[in-house]
Amino acid sequence: AKLRLQDLLAGEQQKTERRKTIAVGKMTFGDALEIYKKRVAEDGETKPSTKKYQTEILEAVQKSWPEINSLDVKKITHAECTDWRSRFGAQYSATRVNGAISMLRRTFQIAVDSGIRHDNPMTAIRRAKVRNKQLTLPEAGQLLAFVKELETSGSRHSRPCANLVRFLAYGGFRKTEAANITWADCDFVRNKITVRGDPETGTKNSEIREVPMIPDMLQLLERLLAERPDIQPSDPAMKVRECQKAMDRAAKIVGMPRITHHDLRHLFATRCIESGVDIPTVSRWLGHKDGGALA
Repeated sequence: AKLRLQDLLAGEQQKTERRKTIAVGKMTFGDALEIYKKRVAEDGETKPSTKKYQTEILEAVQKSWPEINSLDVKKITHAECTDWRSRFGAQYSATRVNGAISMLRRTFQIAVDSGIRHDNPMTAIRRAKVRNKQLTLPEAGQLLAFVKELETSGSRHSRPCANLVRFLAYGGFRKTEAANITWADCDFVRNKITVRGDPETGTKNSEIREVPMIPDMLQLLERLLAERPDIQPSDPAMKVRECQKAMDRAAKIVGMPRITHHDLRHLFATRCIESGVDIPTVSRWLGHKDGGALA
């Protein structure tokens, strides 16, 4: 307890010293970064997954620019930021590069807003071009062979993994959404599934939605109910939350391109559109808020 008290006192002393340095017009990048981190941590509207991503971005930036925290924030030049951009861009994906650029811009803006410096050296730094992933989705026959290989692999979770793949392909759920769907969310009178997302943070767009049970989904759920006579309404509909390693193995064996859990969401959308469902409706089932632009 004594050590804990000492740590708290030391932390408060550091905060006081930081406020004093800022008050006299001095600020290291690390000082600005602490303010940024505090704002992110205290933002009640930011989801834990986003905060986790911000932490990962920060760690990557500090790994690529180890001395940045100790630098005087008003003396960091555009040329130094450009050099960092070149190093970082050679090591990380376009989306991670853009995430890091955004984080650095916001951190430097804190120094600008505090009157420490007049310009933001990251403003003109070029963002990376994000190339859309080329989707190679399995045909109906390939999907059947793929799921059969998953189901008969002989592992302890072979059948639950196959059921999860079917569930995602027949419902278009995000992986985290599927993990939180319970049997109480499956309405067999209206043939609809309610998607609520994480109990604490909800879905990605924080809205509850309903997805219709297409015939394949209805058949899957009725079979699972028959196989599990002791099911409770609060039980998860799926017994596993993810199965990427099993999916990678099965795809290789049947000779089809690797697919991810999210690709099954794309597969659902594609099959719906091919079946004549209008794009705004498919978009609503997927939980998009753009009216169908992404779909």
